[in-house]
Amino acid sequence: MKALLAQQPETATPAAPRPIASFIRFVIFGGGVGVLSSLAVPLLATTMPWAVANAIITVASTLLCTELHARFTFAKGRRAGRREHWQSAGSASAAYLATGAAVYVLHLVQSSPALLTEQILYLSASGLAGIGRFTILRVYVFAGRRTRTARSLAQHGTADVSLPTGTRHSAHTSWANGSQPQLAA
Repeated sequence: MKALLAQQPETATPAAPRPIASFIRFVIFGGGVGVLSSLAVPLLATTMPWAVANAIITVASTLLCTELHARFTFAKGRRAGRREHWQSAGSASAAYLATGAAVYVLHLVQSSPALLTEQILYLSASGLAGIGRFTILRVYVFAGRRTRTARSLAQHGTADVSLPTGTRHSAHTSWANGSQPQLAA
């Protein structure tokens, strides 16, 4: 006997990519833009103070990376919205402070460090800040809608569960609209 539910269950939001796959994409996109940024900062710093050059490059690279992460790293399949841009900017601000502080301390220790030394320190600080950014972006920024959807389903006592054909529903099952679905033969 083939029984079908008269009501179709809600479609769930697409699952996020696995953490390892996301991290590899994050490193490729974020790291690639980061390496290009690390080359652009000292070049721009020849015409203005290093902190200003770092800020300009950080803003430009954050906008680019947020779009890349929304579309590819965390597989949203769409452009990043304002909320994602602002939250990503917050994590990038923390990364900016970390890289700026690291280079500032280097300049306190060595009045005129070699470009290679500055680059190694900048990339190291960027790498550490990047690990923190990945965690924030994955857990908070780009997981926000999935978390809210799951939370609202839990509050209403509903879940997206497909039952095998021929399975009977308990009389005590709570459905989203308050009634049980009708079975069709």
